[in-house]
Amino acid sequence: MTATAAALLQGASTDFLRNHSPFNRMEPEALSFLAERAVLGFHPRGSEILTPEMGVPAHFYIVQRGKVQARQTGAAVVTEYASLAIGPGECFPIGAISARRPSTNAYVASEDSFCFRIAADDFLQLMQMSPAFHLFCTQYIASLLNQSRQQLQTTFTQRAAEQQTMTTSLGKLIKQAPFAVSAESTTREALERMNELQLGCVVVVDSERHPVGVLTQSDLLPRVILAAFDLDRPIGEVMTANPHQLGASASAYDAALEMATHGVRHLLVVDAEGRLEGVVSERDLFSLQRISLRQIRAGIESAADIEALQRASKDIRQLALNLIAQGIGAEQLTQFISALNDALTRRIIELALAQHDLAGIDFSWVAFGSEGRHEQTLSTDQDNGIIWRAPEMANDEQVKKRLLAFAGVVNSHLAACGFPLCKGNIMASNPELCLTLEEWKARFGSWIREPDPQALLNASIFFDFRVLYGSERPASQLRTWLNKTVKGNSTFLRMMAVNALQVMPPLGRIRDFVLEDDGSIDLKKSGARLFVDVARILALRTGVDSSSTVQRLRQAAARMGVPAEEVSAIIDGFNFIQLLRLRSQHLETEHDAPGDNRVNPDSLNELDRRILKEAFRQARKLQLRLKLDYQL
Repeated sequence: MTATAAALLQGASTDFLRNHSPFNRMEPEALSFLAERAVLGFHPRGSEILTPEMGVPAHFYIVQRGKVQARQTGAAVVTEYASLAIGPGECFPIGAISARRPSTNAYVASEDSFCFRIAADDFLQLMQMSPAFHLFCTQYIASLLNQSRQQLQTTFTQRAAEQQTMTTSLGKLIKQAPFAVSAESTTREALERMNELQLGCVVVVDSERHPVGVLTQSDLLPRVILAAFDLDRPIGEVMTANPHQLGASASAYDAALEMATHGVRHLLVVDAEGRLEGVVSERDLFSLQRISLRQIRAGIESAADIEALQRASKDIRQLALNLIAQGIGAEQLTQFISALNDALTRRIIELALAQHDLAGIDFSWVAFGSEGRHEQTLSTDQDNGIIWRAPEMANDEQVKKRLLAFAGVVNSHLAACGFPLCKGNIMASNPELCLTLEEWKARFGSWIREPDPQALLNASIFFDFRVLYGSERPASQLRTWLNKTVKGNSTFLRMMAVNALQVMPPLGRIRDFVLEDDGSIDLKKSGARLFVDVARILALRTGVDSSSTVQRLRQAAARMGVPAEEVSAIIDGFNFIQLLRLRSQHLETEHDAPGDNRVNPDSLNELDRRILKEAFRQARKLQLRLKLDYQL
């Protein structure tokens, strides 16, 4: 081959690689190294490219054209669990060649295909040369997700140029040195200085500048002025102890979520040793946003009627869409949406309580399903219930009647704020879901003892619960009882596992995806649900108290000894599917609109298609673990 021909081939190889991740992010010298050593080979349909019997792989392959099927070793029948398709730009076998061991998969050309290959030694050298390639090979899906977020943010470059984003670290938002005093300082001195500096709060620190308290402007009226507090007394007597604080490396989003969850307007920023660095206020944070959290929270807390809460509900959706545009991750986004929707629900309950006499009745308003898991997207209906206890000597039937009338108002007001009434009547106004603690235990117990299809469906909804209003104690007692009861019932867990495997990831054996008749994929039914169902079973089996899918996976995996990197990849897959769901939902549509959870893979860019395919593979791995554990 002449030098000219070699240069042309190398140029063609480089052009191809630049269109695919991770090669499009590799350093120029590393990309040149790869292109110089890449040899293009032809593999006719049905030919074996790499098998376990070939021993330690001699080459690393990148598909240039065609399709390669990877089939799990020992699989007598090619099933959805045992095979996957690899297309242009994808590569193999990363794990085997990195670990210098035989592949566990057989790679066969499912159609006439061309693949680049480089020698194993060159692959290992490339790993050392290129941090981008090394990250890709060791944290595959996390690396792709990071690129997708950056790509999404690039779409909003003009807006990003005009303002900082919610990914900005708190350390960069601090505008001035914080004003701090000791707990022994007089309140008068602190307030005079606070007024002189025109600050919204004063921080109280110990001798090593660790924050021990805070006093804000909103504290002055109830604690100082109306209480006629002696200003010559120490500020430590009137401050709020244990103030909310975050590290300087935390993001503006983290601070926003903290404020939304706890209803505070100031957060203290501390260094790695916990020493005060500064104060960040809502005003600092949400000068980053067109719609401020302060406006939303204030709108919710001061709402005197449902019309005001309807406006707040729309603002929550708009703010969430702004955050999506800035590349905030799905786990944080769904927590953010849930936290604000929680506040809205609590205000609706407070307004309804003003119209109903429930004095003396101990009740807890409980969320089920996605809200119970802190995983609300922008499209969701209502799933709620009540746990109650009647006062002594009260008529239980009359108490329940009053609660049901109250719940009916709350459910209708939630519907008015964009959360449709549940088509399955999973609402607190349903007498079957307004129960005492003992009645809830009996209901759960009947499903566990007789796990018929309806009981399993009920368990998949009602076992994901948390309290939104009222005492946490009944729900905590119910969770403890549930974990204890289920842990010793292997039959019920096995039936739950069978039910969880009824829907499999929509991955094709030849094509990338299996599509529904309209050419789309339901990301809720065929995506997020796969992770949620397995996480629930693992949590019940290991006694995890959390209702969050991500926390269930993390905590259950730790108790089961599953490697952290394996769990991280699974969680990344789940979070990407959640992000796609959020991105497919729009401000103008009603909650739970028909197309809100659907995506047409052909409408995705190449990177997002690739991550979606990898996310489904992670779901399949998770299901396969369940399948093996219960020998299904």
